[in-house]
Amino acid sequence: MVGRIASRQLYRPQRPRRLGSGGRLFSWPRGRRHIILASRLPRRHARPVIPLDDPLLSSLGWSAFFADQTDAGDAALVPARIATVHRARISAFTTAGSVRLSLPVKLNTADYAVGDWVLIEPETYLVTRRLDRRSLLQRRTEGAKFQQLIAANVDTLFIVTSCNDDFNPARLERYLALCNEAGTTPVIVLTKIDQTDTPDRFLREAASLQRDLQVVALNAKSPDAATALVPWCGPGQTVALVGSSGVGKSTLLNTLAGLDGDGAQATGGIRETDDKGRHTTTSRSLHRITGGGWCIDTPGMRTLHVSDVAAGLDVLFAEIIELAPLCRFRDCTHAHEPGCAVQAAIKAGTLEQARLDRWRKLSDENRDNTPVLTGPRGNKIDPSRRNRR
Repeated sequence: MVGRIASRQLYRPQRPRRLGSGGRLFSWPRGRRHIILASRLPRRHARPVIPLDDPLLSSLGWSAFFADQTDAGDAALVPARIATVHRARISAFTTAGSVRLSLPVKLNTADYAVGDWVLIEPETYLVTRRLDRRSLLQRRTEGAKFQQLIAANVDTLFIVTSCNDDFNPARLERYLALCNEAGTTPVIVLTKIDQTDTPDRFLREAASLQRDLQVVALNAKSPDAATALVPWCGPGQTVALVGSSGVGKSTLLNTLAGLDGDGAQATGGIRETDDKGRHTTTSRSLHRITGGGWCIDTPGMRTLHVSDVAAGLDVLFAEIIELAPLCRFRDCTHAHEPGCAVQAAIKAGTLEQARLDRWRKLSDENRDNTPVLTGPRGNKIDPSRRNRR
């Protein structure tokens, strides 16, 4: 009930404290709950104060998802989208251009990701708050306590690999698990297609890694590359590039953005002995691309440990997850138990043993790397069941 209490004994409230814009929090004697007079609180989300019909704002990727998080109290603030994050500074795009942001004392640059939307003071560029993210790509480096933020509010993740010795299905599956967990659409982009005589083999193998997975093969240096990726690079859409060093991410960005000369991202070659690339991109950054979209470029990742991606692995290995309930035993490990539906699929040729081995390896790694939560009585919570009811 709002504004009244059903109780045999009535307690008089102590001195009220102000709460936000007009609400009051009354402190009741010890043992009684705090009651907020909700009717006095502002109606958040009732009417977005920042309009959706601003074409400049929409071109930055602004949408109803972010507008609905604003209210009348934000009328004097300016939306800004974070473009770069460095150790000591953050820059962002607004409808007026690029600005350097100031952060509150208790926050640091590690709390923000390229692609984030924030509300800032128009004169000081001080960040007042960050809006909720529609998606977030993050990873946990080996031995790290906290997740490293890669990119935020990404619509499509371009997982870039080349048609040479860099092509590694096991590594691609790690990127796919990360992407699935973030709620972002994955697209595998095969570069250097002009350097192989068997492009169809790479296309088939990449497409088999996940159901309904989009795979595009192209030459990153060709103007046709931008045409091949048009479906994901429309006005206001945001893509991100991930992959190993030397696969052509920076070259692809230059093609998508129509950059050359001084404005182009630096690119590097690969070693002829092993097709390994050299780092040319050293930080994440947001770039406008032709067609009205945005692209987040990221440094090459030599290693990618999986953690906190139980749901992402379920999507990646859907064919195994769907077979598991058909096994005779509920705790079947799909290794040697009688009546195992997964082993039956391998014998029938509808599932590869290598695929099962990679599922087991990633599942074990995710379990070992994911911090264990504890329940109210100290009981451990299985990470794979964390968000299940």
